[in-house]
Amino acid sequence: MSDLPQTQGKTLPDAWDYKGRPAERSKTGGWTAAAMILGGEAMERLTTLGIAVNLVTYLTATMHLGNATSANTVTNFLGTSFMFCLLGGFIADTFLGRYRTIAIFASVQATGVTILTISTVIPSLRPPKCAADTGPPCIPASGKQLLVLYLALYLTALGTGGLKSSVSGFGSDQFDDSDKEEKTRMTNFFSWFFFFISIGSLCAVTILVYIQDNLGREWGYGICVCGIVLGLVVFLSGTRRYRFKKLVGSPLTQIVAVFIAACRKRHLELPSDSSLLFNDDDILDEGQRKKKQRLPHTKQLRFLDKAAIKDPKMAGGITAVNKWYLSTLTDVEEVKLIIRMLPIWATTIMFWTVYVQMTTFSVSQATTMDRHIGSFQIPAASLTVFFVGSILLTVPIYDRIIVPTAGKVLKNPHGLTPLQRIGVGLVFSIFAMVAAAFTEVKRLKAAQSHGLVNNATAEIPLSVFWLVPQFFFVGSGEAFTYIGQLDFFLRECPKGMKTLSTGLFLSTLSLGFFVSSLLVTIVRKVTGNQRPWLADNLNQGKLYDFYWLLAILSALNFLIYLFCAKWYVYKDKRLAEEGIELEETELSCHA
Repeated sequence: MSDLPQTQGKTLPDAWDYKGRPAERSKTGGWTAAAMILGGEAMERLTTLGIAVNLVTYLTATMHLGNATSANTVTNFLGTSFMFCLLGGFIADTFLGRYRTIAIFASVQATGVTILTISTVIPSLRPPKCAADTGPPCIPASGKQLLVLYLALYLTALGTGGLKSSVSGFGSDQFDDSDKEEKTRMTNFFSWFFFFISIGSLCAVTILVYIQDNLGREWGYGICVCGIVLGLVVFLSGTRRYRFKKLVGSPLTQIVAVFIAACRKRHLELPSDSSLLFNDDDILDEGQRKKKQRLPHTKQLRFLDKAAIKDPKMAGGITAVNKWYLSTLTDVEEVKLIIRMLPIWATTIMFWTVYVQMTTFSVSQATTMDRHIGSFQIPAASLTVFFVGSILLTVPIYDRIIVPTAGKVLKNPHGLTPLQRIGVGLVFSIFAMVAAAFTEVKRLKAAQSHGLVNNATAEIPLSVFWLVPQFFFVGSGEAFTYIGQLDFFLRECPKGMKTLSTGLFLSTLSLGFFVSSLLVTIVRKVTGNQRPWLADNLNQGKLYDFYWLLAILSALNFLIYLFCAKWYVYKDKRLAEEGIELEETELSCHA
């Protein structure tokens, strides 16, 4: 509070208030504004996970879809949600800005969840309940019923993706990274951001799942509607406090422009001296150059350097540039940075393929097992509480134990590097699938010994807590992988490409979910109907073989990741070798 008199009346050079005036440091931004954003993100996480984590049981028990079809529906829903982050980021950077993007897409998400809630209330929008003693036991959902369901789910996915693309970036906009004290608060903001995500997840997998299973889906999904609307109202109520940044254009446009410019000049010879290539100094003044970080010229991917070749026809000084024909050397090097990150990006996809099994087949396993604690029956989807709990447990253990130990052993005061953290998470995913395979073998033996192989709905006298190890390993793995990926993509991103780097990170989740859908589809076709791995009745399938397949693929992926991580050179190390110092504003990416 003592800083207020000093900062009173001071404005920020690159931020504006809601009326377009230079933002005053004392009246805008800071924790008050960030808290409004964090509250909205917590409600988004509560809503999305509240639907996704228990969706597979709704699809099998209410809509009467098979296990594999239900699993693919869940993974496609989640995958689409994260894939829409790239679309949302493009719209935010190019057209709407982060504030309007969050407000609009939160409204879209609320619309989707409202339709989903209505579909659980109107009887004609879902099939009749199973009648075991008269005719076919279960009538699957009709085309019209599935159309309404998919409309609701993918509107929700669109809203989720657009909201997620901008919420972390808009939160960091509330802190001035040129001010030492505010930069420290920005670092704390990312920690609180992950904490609020975890709290929203915890409420979703406990309270919401219990309400859905015991009071009805209409109540559970209705609470989701209220949650996202409340989050939107809280977000909008902070409008007067927010700091807004000018639109900078989408980095995707820059990447496409560099490739097009290089292709158009593919027949030209590269000059032997890189100083002859087109650079910022040719057209930008000192104030404009500060918006980009000077990067050293590298010899990798030299084809892209052709985008910066000056056309001989452009004699004299260049004052206006067609970006589709001529790029600056800095733009080219920024694109090269993104390309160098792609091997790490690709080898982290497999973790999220394993991750999504916790909301699909692992929940299906739980529905067949003994879930009682005394007279209380745990909802099957609430087993993910051990998943969320392991995340909340792993984060403080890392900060309090692993970081000090790594500081002494590895001489790194910050603990493990981002790539090391990701590597630990990938190892945990292998352990998770091995544990899941052994547990499934034990579950099937219990079903066989009690003569329950042909009964898909009977409770197998085996405690559901046998599933805890696989949830624990994946949860701990996420704590390492999620934060490691976020740190890596923000740390290594070129200056001004924060939204793109976040989109790249979230796209690994999306592709991981889609890979799961692809694997399920392939396994179903290859194993057939005689002795399928993924049967509608899990007691007649070989789910453990599917888990072994994921374990093997994860192990092979980890070996490739080790090679890619060893090859990768961190940006700050590369700049240090070239004698170029990182700017203070760039160091904020380490958050």
